[in-house]
Amino acid sequence: MDHFFSALVLAFQCCDISFKLVICCYYLKVSKSSYLIILFKRFKYMYNFSVFGVFMKERVTLTLEMDLLSQIDKKVDGVKIKNRSHAVELLLYKALGKNMPILGLILAGGMGTRLKPITREIPKPLVPLHGKPIVEHTMDLFKQYGIKQVLLSIGYKGDKIKEYYGNGKRNDLDIIYLEESKPLGTAGPLKLAKQYLTDTFIMCNADELKDIDLEEMYYFHKQSNAIATIALTTVEDPSAYGVAKLQGNKILEFIEKPKKEDAPSNLINSGLYILEPEVLKYLPADKEQISIEKDVFPILAKEGKLFGFPFSGQWFDTGTLERYEKAITEWKGIKK
Repeated sequence: MDHFFSALVLAFQCCDISFKLVICCYYLKVSKSSYLIILFKRFKYMYNFSVFGVFMKERVTLTLEMDLLSQIDKKVDGVKIKNRSHAVELLLYKALGKNMPILGLILAGGMGTRLKPITREIPKPLVPLHGKPIVEHTMDLFKQYGIKQVLLSIGYKGDKIKEYYGNGKRNDLDIIYLEESKPLGTAGPLKLAKQYLTDTFIMCNADELKDIDLEEMYYFHKQSNAIATIALTTVEDPSAYGVAKLQGNKILEFIEKPKKEDAPSNLINSGLYILEPEVLKYLPADKEQISIEKDVFPILAKEGKLFGFPFSGQWFDTGTLERYEKAITEWKGIKK
């Protein structure tokens, strides 16, 4: 193995981007700019290569039937799936079942104030919809993608949730409860879950219905080298929500409840995220009640580490009586 590849191996044993460059430059006795030029020349005909990430992609030639290529091309939208090569790679990821998260965290501690009088007796996650509790639709989504370890953050009437689901075995899940002695917001439960968050995981709200391809979202998240990826859904009138302002797939900020004509897009936060364990470093140490939307995401956006994944599947917010009734009428369930 020559000096170049020795340096490359050493560099990729290190996690920090700057250290990767420093090690290679020291080993080769060249400047950073010279190293990048060498790297580009060495690989430009053989690989798609990112010195800042962990992806090495060898170019290959495939011979496929025209009908099959036509089906592949239909998946290209120029945003989530950029080109034919991207589409083929995503299909292979799905076929091989490559690297889906194994853990999901569901935020189920809210009081459901806007669903009173129903929630005077029943915690919001257990409010029925199509013959099962609202939260169980999210559990079904997780199970469809092989996610069977669930952290359930509970607060208001949490004992009823524990009584209903127990350890989760009846639903083919392994449920661990995170008990909030007082409201912790949408990010505070991450501190309670710290010991379990050692790899990429999914976090979502308990009171929303989502039909989303988690494999596609995971692939997008990893390709983006994101710390946090937010599933974005489209609404006709975004004035009641936080609206995403995007630059490409990067989220620059959320504009809270803009006038319809002033909204930067029709894409809103759907309440489902794919997160890396590094997100824990962004939690304020001096606060217990933490909002991931207000305390964490703006910092990640400024650092260019927050991405948006638009999806076209159904989404319903059941947080008010009116929206709950709409979901009962229109929710079609999770596509198999």
